[in-house]
Amino acid sequence: MTMRDKLDLLEKRRAESELGGGAKRLEAQHAKGKLSARERLDVLLDEGSFTELDRFVTHRSNDFGLDKERPYGDGVVTGFGRIDGRLVYVFSQDFTVFGGSLSETHAEKICKIMDLAMENGAPVIGLNDSGGARIQEGVVSLGGYADIFLRNTLASGVIPQISAILGPCAGGAVYSPAITDFTFMVRGTSFMFVTGPNVVKTVTHEDVTMEQLGGAETHGEISGVSHFTSASELECLEGIRALFRFVPSNNVDAPPRGAGTDPRDRRDEALLDVVPDNANKPYDMHDVLKRVIDDGEFVEVQKDYAANIIVGFAHLGGDSVGIVANQPAVLAGVLDISASLKAARFIRFCDAFNIPLVTFEDVPGFLPGLTQEHGGIIKHGAKLLYAYCEATVPKLTVITRKAYGGAYDVMSSKHIRGDYNIAWPTAEVAVMGPKGAVEILFKKEIAESKDPAKATDARVAEYTEKFANPYVAASRGFVDDIIDPRDTRPRLIAALESLRGKRAKNPPKKHGNIPL
Repeated sequence: MTMRDKLDLLEKRRAESELGGGAKRLEAQHAKGKLSARERLDVLLDEGSFTELDRFVTHRSNDFGLDKERPYGDGVVTGFGRIDGRLVYVFSQDFTVFGGSLSETHAEKICKIMDLAMENGAPVIGLNDSGGARIQEGVVSLGGYADIFLRNTLASGVIPQISAILGPCAGGAVYSPAITDFTFMVRGTSFMFVTGPNVVKTVTHEDVTMEQLGGAETHGEISGVSHFTSASELECLEGIRALFRFVPSNNVDAPPRGAGTDPRDRRDEALLDVVPDNANKPYDMHDVLKRVIDDGEFVEVQKDYAANIIVGFAHLGGDSVGIVANQPAVLAGVLDISASLKAARFIRFCDAFNIPLVTFEDVPGFLPGLTQEHGGIIKHGAKLLYAYCEATVPKLTVITRKAYGGAYDVMSSKHIRGDYNIAWPTAEVAVMGPKGAVEILFKKEIAESKDPAKATDARVAEYTEKFANPYVAASRGFVDDIIDPRDTRPRLIAALESLRGKRAKNPPKKHGNIPL
């Protein structure tokens, strides 16, 4: 054969590799409202930037008729490309080839790009669309999953790992996305569960649909397994691209800067009216955030889960920051199990990747009750405390209103290495709310008075004047300053800039023992 003949053969095989499971199966994929494995990469990556690896890999199994079918690529497209010019490694499972099932060689392809990502300090993005382990290969496919899990674990905190669930994800397949940093799901087409509806019905006799058991809304609102819920695959893939405007490529690099065109000295008059005069009235903390951060642009994480706390990414004076904020509009902003878990994991991500933390605090305490106590609010709340204590990135805190009890300590207080802690004049830093405190402190006096209600009101007014304000905390240096709310943005930006050279280390150890 001449060189030209060989090139013709190469081109023929390249074209064959791009067909996946064939035209009919591609049509079936599109009929479900799903893109093909390669189309997804075209949307995700900068145009023309994808370089494929291992396109001619085939499986090695001869059992159960597999020897009659050896498609190129073996059900996963792998390689590297760019997002906004930055290197990323990717794999995209192809459901048209054996249902995207994971075989020995399929796993080897994924492991190869994960190893390359670690060596080159670049993120890994996995587009998951798979029926699970390839049953025909038995334990070999299970070994392939374990090889991936190990790499997920070793890469955690070193390079960002993103998972998009763009089809079914069942059994052992769910644990790789669970270890990664952020999981994206699509309504109607994404599913994650350890065991499917049929097995659930056999074992527990519960009749559930795939959507109820492990759909995007289930994991976005109830379990908290998913971080972003999208209406379509296009929205999901664009969401991944948007995330990388705030997240660095590895744990050594600085986070990417924003445009920085929003004036750093901008003051917003509306901040004077956000917090109600009545301390028991709710307000939406988003109304504070959007007036402080650059251009009001906020990428919220787990928006529909544990809505009593808000977490997400923004730019502040051009710097990437992680925002953690109590939400008075939901359960009065109280901390419960779900909120503690949500915020703790986000804080640890930001700390691992050098992203400063900005906390907006309005918290009445931890949620009381039998359900919370039996569910382990003590250990789960301690996770949030642990995460804040452990974090060595710059930590800035704004107390807008309530900062009560142990929750005051937990929410990035000065005592747990908060770098810059400020309060609005509306702040109430105290062991508990005035009414609760009075009912304990003056229980006997109120009970013996002729008019208990009047006696209570008088003592509440006295307690409020003494303690339900930020001045006692400021006199102790527990807050660095009490500021005009309109100055929040310029003050935070100035503090961030002053902390760029921060150097803080935790004691040498293999790792801590977070209260899991």
